[in-house]
Amino acid sequence: MVGESRKWVILLASIWVQAFTGTNFDFSSYSSELKSVLNITQLQLNYLSVASDMGKAFGWCSGVSLMYLPLWVVMFMAAFMGLFGFGFQWLVIHRLITLPYVVVFLLCLIAGCSICWFNTICYVLCIKHFPANRSLALSLSISFNGVSAALYTLIANAINSNDATLYLLLNAIVPVLISGLVLIPILNQPQPQPHSVDTIQRDTSVFLCLNILAFVTGLYLLFLYSFSYTMAIARVILIGAIFLLVLLFFLPGIVYSREWSCFTVPTSFSFYSSRFTRAVPDDDELYKELISIKEDSTRNRSAQSTREKKCCIVNMLEREKFSMLGEEHSAKLLVRRWDFWLYYLAYFCGGTIGLVYSNNMGQISQSLGHSSQTSSLVTLYSACSFFGRLLAASPDFLSRRIHIARTGWFAAALVPTPIAFILLAISGSGAALHIGTALIGLSSGFVFSAAVSITSELFGPNSVGVNHNILITNIPLGSCLYGLLAALVYDSNARKPRHTIWLHKMSMCMGRKCYLQTFVWWSCISMVGLGSSFFLYIRTKQAYENFERNNNRNSVAPE
Repeated sequence: MVGESRKWVILLASIWVQAFTGTNFDFSSYSSELKSVLNITQLQLNYLSVASDMGKAFGWCSGVSLMYLPLWVVMFMAAFMGLFGFGFQWLVIHRLITLPYVVVFLLCLIAGCSICWFNTICYVLCIKHFPANRSLALSLSISFNGVSAALYTLIANAINSNDATLYLLLNAIVPVLISGLVLIPILNQPQPQPHSVDTIQRDTSVFLCLNILAFVTGLYLLFLYSFSYTMAIARVILIGAIFLLVLLFFLPGIVYSREWSCFTVPTSFSFYSSRFTRAVPDDDELYKELISIKEDSTRNRSAQSTREKKCCIVNMLEREKFSMLGEEHSAKLLVRRWDFWLYYLAYFCGGTIGLVYSNNMGQISQSLGHSSQTSSLVTLYSACSFFGRLLAASPDFLSRRIHIARTGWFAAALVPTPIAFILLAISGSGAALHIGTALIGLSSGFVFSAAVSITSELFGPNSVGVNHNILITNIPLGSCLYGLLAALVYDSNARKPRHTIWLHKMSMCMGRKCYLQTFVWWSCISMVGLGSSFFLYIRTKQAYENFERNNNRNSVAPE
């Protein structure tokens, strides 16, 4: 029982790490000040945003470091990289030191590495201690990364709501403090234990309660943030948010207590991840089941091969289709699969474009004449991203009622993104800006959270650390290309006298024209991502159905 309780402490420690280390979400809060101090163009500012996202291209370094160094050492390496990267940017923006643009670029890169390293640490903790419910643990932990901007905004408003540069100082200091706070539970990690049916049933109750409390936390931050413009009120709301985060630590103990022994989770809720990793000590049984599925599917494909060759489109969709889940893929095998590149393109044109939008929210709101609403937009995006990440657990909660593969949910989650960009292209009103931001936050949040579980299911749980870092190399690439597109459109309109305002010898573009073409292009690109995700769903649906059918057959088999 001690080991069972300690694994929940590890999960909640990873939640706290995620909640206070998503420092890339508040870039738009101080980007305008950084642009003014450095006296740079929108294109050069875009490169600084790209540098931060480029840290994800070096995510494999954190995985390699975890192979040779203790986890707590890697965690503090990540914390001090953030302290160095964000700390020196804060000194630059306050004109305490002067650094060339290239050095600031490198500082943004180091800060971006810090964020990616923290994420990898949390992935490893969740997968290690919750092998039977890894998708639920990952979804819950990753979701709190979406509230980072809201929490940092509350902290900033509680200190000085008029100083946007305070975000950089908080980005530098808070992750170091949180790393020290979670050090003790990480140093005392329990050894992974075999999971039984009773253990999974208890875990079901805990996960349900944690998700409900997480949902309440998101609503609290979303609806009370608008009242946090005064320092006193911001402090009260911040204390309430911290209380909700602390309350997470008590829920597992409450569910495990004797007083809750009469409580049962409704049987209509079934957790896909619990069925994905069988509740038996010997994992060879699961492998045998998967192999049998693969053999059955192979026989079926050979029987239908003649019909498939009659249509080239069907043949393309059926070629090298997944027939089983959980098969381990090396990096070499990964990049040779059609499904990986469909997955890569869907992420590249879906979730990544939402992240680039969040990096540009400062300039977007400023150009539309809503610069005073930048902080509220950042908080709205953060809160909606949080809810999107929570919704990524929907396949696990509703798998008995709604039989849809996780890749199908992934495709459905990309639908709001083109709708949002079309809305932003049609109207530049404050209402359209808020609605579009909310839709993009929900969509991208779901993608970020669900992607880790999909990578684990399609390409193997043991290889997820390497394979997922290969997948997210699309983020710096997309940040560069999409941000470059936005910057070129912005700067070209800033050169037109009727759209230009000069502030401290720096030209600023004002009006809808500044981002109109960008929104049109982004909507078209996101539709490509939607189409790619649909093809991925078609190609992987049979593998999920095979696994579901095999699980149902085993569940009704006599003991």
